[in-house]
Amino acid sequence: MVLSYGDLTLKFIIGFLFMVLQINLFGRGNIAPTSAIDQLQNYVLGGIVGGMIYNSAITILQFSLVLLIWTMVVFIAKFMTNHNNLFKKVIEGTPQLIIKNGKIDVDLALRNGLSANDLSFKLRQAGVMDVRNVKRAVFERNGQLTLVMKNEDSIKYPIILDGKIDADELSSIHKDDEWLETELKKRNLEISEVYMANYIDNQLIIYEY
Repeated sequence: MVLSYGDLTLKFIIGFLFMVLQINLFGRGNIAPTSAIDQLQNYVLGGIVGGMIYNSAITILQFSLVLLIWTMVVFIAKFMTNHNNLFKKVIEGTPQLIIKNGKIDVDLALRNGLSANDLSFKLRQAGVMDVRNVKRAVFERNGQLTLVMKNEDSIKYPIILDGKIDADELSSIHKDDEWLETELKKRNLEISEVYMANYIDNQLIIYEY
């Protein structure tokens, strides 16, 4: 069965529309992916469109249904990562402190798939030639390395993201849930009402929904 140019054109249009739909529905993170889901969304969507568009055995309806199913799967995955910390950690992981005060945590680096060659390359990209000058190096969820050199200010990560507490970051500033809830009550806020909260210069900076 030969695929007609009319069917091919229609599949191209449908594939394009679903790409635009996903970009507008899920945000523009997949244009410059920063998470595993964004990367996976691009790979699978490209595979579906590229692999099925020239297959004459797949009808336009089947093609559309597959794209719709994938859109629903991505929607559910993104909803879960935004509303469930455990799911988010499993799918996207958490930032890892690979270097602290000039010392490399080799076991942690290897567990995160960061070889010595990869780490050395990332350090060179950042202009670092001597690891001993690195105060903190955090291996981010998108595979990038965030560096703080000695005599520079430490990295401050949000303690609340998308209405969820980051327990690890809260612990790193030597605070607990009770302290955070007290601070929020002073402002008549619930945790679920907070888009993002940072603790900077001994002050809690809150951005509400």
